[in-house]
Amino acid sequence: MSEKTMEEKQVIHQLNRYKQIQARIQVLDHYPIGAGLTMRWLNQDDKLQALHQRLRGMPSYKYLTKHEQKLEKAANAYLSKQRTGLKSQLAEIPKEAENEEDEMLLAELRGKIKKVIAARGYDDTKNDFDAVLDRITELQYLQEELSQIDTILMALECYKPNLSKLLRLRYVEGETVEETISLLGIVERTYKRWRKQAIEQYIILSA
Repeated sequence: MSEKTMEEKQVIHQLNRYKQIQARIQVLDHYPIGAGLTMRWLNQDDKLQALHQRLRGMPSYKYLTKHEQKLEKAANAYLSKQRTGLKSQLAEIPKEAENEEDEMLLAELRGKIKKVIAARGYDDTKNDFDAVLDRITELQYLQEELSQIDTILMALECYKPNLSKLLRLRYVEGETVEETISLLGIVERTYKRWRKQAIEQYIILSA
């Protein structure tokens, strides 16, 4: 058998991590954030992203006050739109700006993030604020990775269901080659051909 390419190894590694990612998300969901609350409640209760999706097509002046529009303008001027996760966004907020008014607006943005956490039962005086942000960022990242895997496998299933099923059985479920061949009802030669095609299609779809 030929040596696996780097891309093939990456695909297999990502699929093999599927159940581990699920387990880690479950652990993070139950991480305590104070007042008897867990990360699961915090994550599910956060409606900011959903609100942003609903309002994306509307001009901001229709739903923001004049002061909120100033905050939005400052955020757009100083923060990268590519940043995801609360910690990375918070860390990116500079302490110095082009003028005193912007500095005050950016300070207010930092304060709002901390107030959201505090209002949900988290005590910032415990010096564990960064720990919560770390876990929020990790949870968001893992959820995105899991969603990406599911999206690729479902897309593959639409036009090559056998290839998608092979990847799920062999690498997500962890079945042996023999078990996968038996469950698919094929011979080893067909398995080898399908496996090669499945990896190739996964790489194409994930590009």
